Amino acid sequence: MKFNTKGLILTSKTLKGDQRLVTVMTGTHGVIRCFIKNRKLLSVSRSNAIQPLAYSRLSVYSGRDAYIIDEADCIFSFFETSTELEALAVAQYLCELCMYTVPDGVASQEIMSLLMNSLYVLSKHSKPELMVKSVFEMRLMALSGMTPDILACKDCGAYEDETMYFLIDKGELQCSSCYHGAPGACSLNRGALYVLRHSILAEPKRIFSFSTSDETLAQFADCAERYALSKIERTFNSLEYYKKLINRPEFIKKEQ
Repeated sequence: MKFNTKGLILTSKTLKGDQRLVTVMTGTHGVIRCFIKNRKLLSVSRSNAIQPLAYSRLSVYSGRDAYIIDEADCIFSFFETSTELEALAVAQYLCELCMYTVPDGVASQEIMSLLMNSLYVLSKHSKPELMVKSVFEMRLMALSGMTPDILACKDCGAYEDETMYFLIDKGELQCSSCYHGAPGACSLNRGALYVLRHSILAEPKRIFSFSTSDETLAQFADCAERYALSKIERTFNSLEYYKKLINRPEFIKKEQ
């Protein structure tokens, strides 16, 4: 069976025998892994359509055991000439998150839109990379059926407090009166609590329409990353690379 779709190339790996294996995020078929055997498509002049972070029109054969891309035309490419290592690392991390959360063969238009919107913001450098990363993590968890209970304290029903605590393992909130030192909880000031709720409940077009202090963003980011990784139950090389970039300036010099 043959179908046409638009997709974002998440990863690309060269195989023996003039073949390539690409992982593609699509709104129509979720994340699919496709072989490419068309030599014209693999040529230097055509290969931009099958490079990572390229958004392309794809002609795909769905066989018994594999998908095969026969034709591809690049619509546009994120970060085609970018040298911003932090933004690229975050972009790769978002792609990896999708690879491990979005199933094959399931329409995933909302997640596709979230990924495209996030990559656009990253490529324009209009918001901090940490903000984009953290909002994406929480929204992806919600769209993947792992929405935490962030409306009120799970015990007394308090909507907010000077400090609220997010229980990572349970995905629940507790106010300062009800919290008694649950292990691994994240503390959230009022701003961080607002951002947490916004990341899950906001309209898609307004998901990045906020600004916040560094302290508030740091609290929210800690919460979002820990919650996402706890649900996926793994970490990622791209995430570790991003952390090295932001925490060790000398690491950047070594990598350049």
